[in-house]
Amino acid sequence: MRRKPLVQSLLAALVLGGCALSAQASDWLQFGYDATHSNYNNADTGYSTPGNALLFHATLSAPADSAAIYLSNVQISAGVQKNLLFIGSLNGTLMAVDADTGVQAWSQRPSTNAGISTGSPIVDPSLQYVYAYAHDGKVHKYRVADGTEITAGGWPETSTLKTGAEKGASALSIGTSSGGVSYLYSVTDGYVGDGGDYQGHITAINLNDGTQKVFNSSCSNNTNHFTTTSPDCAHAQSGIWGRPGAIYDPGTNRVFFATGNGLYDAVGGAGFEWGDSLLALNIDGTGSSTVGMPIDSYTPSSYSNLQGNDADLGSTSPAILPSVPGSSIVHLGIQGGKDGCVRLLNLANLSGAGAPAHVGGELQAVSIPSSSNQCTNGDNGDNIRTAPAIWTNPADKSVWAFYITSGGSVAYKVTVSGGTPSLTQQWSNGTSGTSPIVANGVLYFVSSNHVRAVDAASGTQIWDGESIATIKWQSPILVNGRLYVIDQSSGGDSPSSSQIWVFQLDGIFRSKFE
Repeated sequence: MRRKPLVQSLLAALVLGGCALSAQASDWLQFGYDATHSNYNNADTGYSTPGNALLFHATLSAPADSAAIYLSNVQISAGVQKNLLFIGSLNGTLMAVDADTGVQAWSQRPSTNAGISTGSPIVDPSLQYVYAYAHDGKVHKYRVADGTEITAGGWPETSTLKTGAEKGASALSIGTSSGGVSYLYSVTDGYVGDGGDYQGHITAINLNDGTQKVFNSSCSNNTNHFTTTSPDCAHAQSGIWGRPGAIYDPGTNRVFFATGNGLYDAVGGAGFEWGDSLLALNIDGTGSSTVGMPIDSYTPSSYSNLQGNDADLGSTSPAILPSVPGSSIVHLGIQGGKDGCVRLLNLANLSGAGAPAHVGGELQAVSIPSSSNQCTNGDNGDNIRTAPAIWTNPADKSVWAFYITSGGSVAYKVTVSGGTPSLTQQWSNGTSGTSPIVANGVLYFVSSNHVRAVDAASGTQIWDGESIATIKWQSPILVNGRLYVIDQSSGGDSPSSSQIWVFQLDGIFRSKFE
């Protein structure tokens, strides 16, 4: 049996070419690296070899529009260990790929139903199993070593009963309570065009006993999976579109998710429709004791404009900010939107009213540089659809947030005046891309034909890597000094192929930012 901590650091001195460099080994077990999906690998502070280089690229057995995850030292057989990448494909195949060679170790495709999957899989805290969404509307559980599917204890678990209208486009995520109980979260949205009878919802699965809870963002007074007949909901949409899916916050012990366009009538507790809202639930996926109510909620005062202009609040997921020195508010988070607006929120009191079903109440709303006045207009702005990266600068312990969109890049630092926190822009430029990641003081992101690295504090570009192919929503991961990124042969929803690219990062990054 393979046992090691969730993130294992192995410090060693490797003497290569007469130069000794420290190396750290870590895992990247879910989209965004950690439970809060921060996209910040704070364990990767050294690299094992000098000389930046493309190690290899390999064609995957199925096209993918997602980020890989990484698990080291998987016991394949007696005396044989491999570092594995797990990649979810558009056609619902889960691929396990040797991270050091690009050779596929195993794959599973439990359903040949039509559909598209763009979410990342996840490895559970035991490091024995990997979970992935399939086109049968279920989350499947496999052994990491050989792909054997677990079919006991409630698995595979239902995520949707409307496979023709709802899809699992976001990453799976896991939250673990202080008592050691872990919950897996699977969220749904609809297909391109917002057509069909779909309702956004979150399914929280108890990994200890296989039981599950459902919270619907439309008709939230009903806690069942909807069907095309009964039970069903008369209202559609309110999908959960953010790439990271649901976000667990250990600080508040709550799980947060943001919804897209759809009816909102819950103000004052009058209804059960939660379009264009950020909702907070208990870790087990339940709401408050009042039927149909979440624990807390935030809905922008511009919600009717967001709905009318197809400017989903939930085009991206919320991000949890670490504790900010001097702030009178302990639990901070940010929520971007398709209107190009970033909202700073108190995660312990989202609307400032101390209860759900209130409108407004953000601490601050700021339009990103490529969108003007979108926070008040509620129009389609620069379409923030990517996940931000959240970084704690080791130099001064300041907290930063980075957004990379189709219109450019922007960095915010959380500053405090008189105990009041706010987002202060540090730099911006017109360089576009997908969801960024941070490691060792460097911000990495990709766009079609480019792999880039910039100094996180200044925005100065320090690397424009080898030309890859088209990028849609794929984003990189960085583990043990290696950058892994998936591309695709075209920019459409149904590309014919994808490759995995693996870069060994230059030791100069380590010496510059360590």
